[in-house]
Amino acid sequence: MVLAATTELEAINTLLAVIGEAPVSSLTGTLSVDVVIARSTLKEVSREVQGIGWHFNTEFEVDLSPNEDDEIVVPTNAFQVDLELAYLKGRDIVIRNNRLYDKIEHTYTFTDAVKATVVYGLDFEDLPPTARDFIMVRAARKMQDRVVGSDRHHRYNLRDEIEAKTSFLHSDGDQADHSIFNHYEEYRIVGRQSALDRLNRLG
Repeated sequence: MVLAATTELEAINTLLAVIGEAPVSSLTGTLSVDVVIARSTLKEVSREVQGIGWHFNTEFEVDLSPNEDDEIVVPTNAFQVDLELAYLKGRDIVIRNNRLYDKIEHTYTFTDAVKATVVYGLDFEDLPPTARDFIMVRAARKMQDRVVGSDRHHRYNLRDEIEAKTSFLHSDGDQADHSIFNHYEEYRIVGRQSALDRLNRLG
């Protein structure tokens, strides 16, 4: 038997199982209310986890150029955009209304291209296996809490979540180790957002 990473369908069926519902064979066509809730919960948790920024969904020195209106529109799946130090030039840049905004100058106007570190939100099946499993288990625990509300099952599912979280953190850390100090921006992000800090934020 060939083992493959968890699919979105398998993850949603896990969420259905924790509330005592039967699995489904497809995510197309007319979906039951429980399937819609399960899919929404999985997406919610995936967004929550990925939004923190990890090795697998963080890219460095991404070129961002102004459009014809001298505005830099960021990708719709960009959760964080952090300008490289050489391009900050005393500016305080944030994402506002899907565009870069300079809080110092109070403007969306950018006349030059910039390079940035970008944290992207990826589709579930583009995630590493351990990230998929952690998101699935965390979403299952949340769905069980919301729909069933059993304290006994909560404790059991929370234990599973902690184990999945530990595996995910180790895997992401192992992937990042080969270049963790080879790039100043990576060092800066790691210093600001250690694995322990991220673990606490997902507690």
